[in-house]
Amino acid sequence: MHRIPRFSEYKVLFYRIGLAYLFYTIARILFFIYNKNLIKIDSVSDFISLAYHGLAFDTTTIIYINSLFIILSILPLIINTKKGFQKFLFYLYFITNLLAYTANFIDFIYYKYTFNRSTRASLDTLENETNKTRLFLNFLVEYWHVFFLFFLCAFIWIYLYKKVRVEHHKHQPNIKFFTVSIASFLLLTTLCIGGIRGDFRKSTRPINLLDASRFVTDASQADFVLNTPFAIIRTWNTNTFKKVNLVDKTTIDSLLVPVKQYHNNPKTKPNIVIFILESYGREYISAFNKNSKDPKYRGYSPFVDSLAQHSLIFTNGYANGYKSIHGMSSVLAGIPSFKDAFTSSPYPKQKIQSLVSVLKGEGYDTSFFHGAPNGSMGFLGFGNILGFDHYYGKNEYNNDADFDGSWGIWDEPFFQYFNKTLSQKKTPFMATLFSVSSHEPYVIPEKYAGKFPKGDNPIHQCIGYTDYSLQQFFKAAKKQSWYNNTIFVLVADHDNLIYYDEYYKDQNLHTVPILFFSPNEKYKGVNNNWAQQIDIYPTLLDMIGYDKPFRSWGRSLISNDKVTPFVMRYSSDKYQMMSGNYICTFDGEKAVGFYQKDDKDLKHNLIHHRTAEMNLLEQRCKAFLQDYMERIIDKKLDK
Repeated sequence: MHRIPRFSEYKVLFYRIGLAYLFYTIARILFFIYNKNLIKIDSVSDFISLAYHGLAFDTTTIIYINSLFIILSILPLIINTKKGFQKFLFYLYFITNLLAYTANFIDFIYYKYTFNRSTRASLDTLENETNKTRLFLNFLVEYWHVFFLFFLCAFIWIYLYKKVRVEHHKHQPNIKFFTVSIASFLLLTTLCIGGIRGDFRKSTRPINLLDASRFVTDASQADFVLNTPFAIIRTWNTNTFKKVNLVDKTTIDSLLVPVKQYHNNPKTKPNIVIFILESYGREYISAFNKNSKDPKYRGYSPFVDSLAQHSLIFTNGYANGYKSIHGMSSVLAGIPSFKDAFTSSPYPKQKIQSLVSVLKGEGYDTSFFHGAPNGSMGFLGFGNILGFDHYYGKNEYNNDADFDGSWGIWDEPFFQYFNKTLSQKKTPFMATLFSVSSHEPYVIPEKYAGKFPKGDNPIHQCIGYTDYSLQQFFKAAKKQSWYNNTIFVLVADHDNLIYYDEYYKDQNLHTVPILFFSPNEKYKGVNNNWAQQIDIYPTLLDMIGYDKPFRSWGRSLISNDKVTPFVMRYSSDKYQMMSGNYICTFDGEKAVGFYQKDDKDLKHNLIHHRTAEMNLLEQRCKAFLQDYMERIIDKKLDK
């Protein structure tokens, strides 16, 4: 091995990076010791398991912090082993690492006041303090032991770093030297990319704060899994959550009605089954496009079309976000996402009143199904925050023969697994399934080649396949005893691969179908009013006769309460509220545009011809944004 060029340098590099892992582990243990009354870990095995899962978050942090150090250490240069170059690397290593490492120690104390790892939002708060020096001195005196521990760790870290040195070698710049150097550079770069993302799987996006909740049985454990530098890095450019003071509370309560209470229906306990269909835009379903003016229009969902004839459907429905995880938070918790997702912000780890928590309180068994590898899309993490009793993913399905090779289990077999699992549960139950197959790379099982129209976009045959999967699910579910006492909901997370010109218009982007079906056809008809994903949660509570107060920014779609139909979303770098006859675009402080409701491509701004209805719409927009920011930042989503 000693004949491999630069082998000794690579050994020392791994040693130095290994030291970072060691001291991040020490910081995690100290963090727990300081906050053991707040973090519920009941056994040594749980402690070890959670610490192990924390290594993934440490990896991301360590690679981010040491990226320049790693690159300079492995670049194919002939000066790498020289004393001056190694001295430069020493200072680079400790300036970057110790600066980041400091954040962990701040949270030894600060966590007691926030119950969260510090994030970019914490730094923003500090910026507003005018007495930073006095605060620092008070902290230094009051918590001298934290400073002592930090400097002790730093001293030991530096001591251990110096124990293993790179010996100077005069490299000969030959082909072997450069070949090995370049190959090692490419390999280590690839490993670093995987480390920053969290893994190499196509079906997952880079890990964020939400993913720490995948491994926990108590919400507080997520902060043990995390480290503070990771929390700051991942929220550095995502904190557009700022409090605003635009209207008074009376205006919020009267125009927005953030706390709802219904007395419209007798109290019942039907099962509730929600399908959130991946990329299943409104464009693809004929029943939602009866008024299409395009003579060439064609839908790709014959079963959903037939189901819609016996359902209550909303043909003017919108997504409250533009990513899959946005759909989960909007549909189940009534929390929309605007410029940045609530779930990737500094604030998702808090107690959230949602459809899940309310139904659990009513004695429902709650479960979430997603055929992708567990943790994909952030669903498992957010599901744990919402408090689902059960999570069923690719792991629980446990048959890779039905894996599509990219994202997860094909829809048809997973939908059958969904039916089989529900049929073994005690009623009442609430279950949500997030589909997989209508996703890039837009393929279907080989056995169905040619069965579904390929249409004009690659996704069209996948829409047909998921539609067929739904048909097979309902065919099997009809045979089950729980079927007749169930409310089914079909909605998409967002749309994708638009084909028809009408859906390219700004106000038709991310339009989704919203459908409620019950076998007794209690809810049936076509409604053309404004509707949105966040309306599903209050609508279901109204349907089952839930009569206690609950928090909701949406409205019941079957109630004649005083909340006027509306949609709140973020598009074209502005907030948008649609209600009544107008669409209001809003920059966060004031209205910057008003458009007729049919002006879907926002061509004719009427702001210089304001009416009383426009003024009221602007006030509603201000009330929504103010209450949204305040409740999220102040952690008031549980009431």
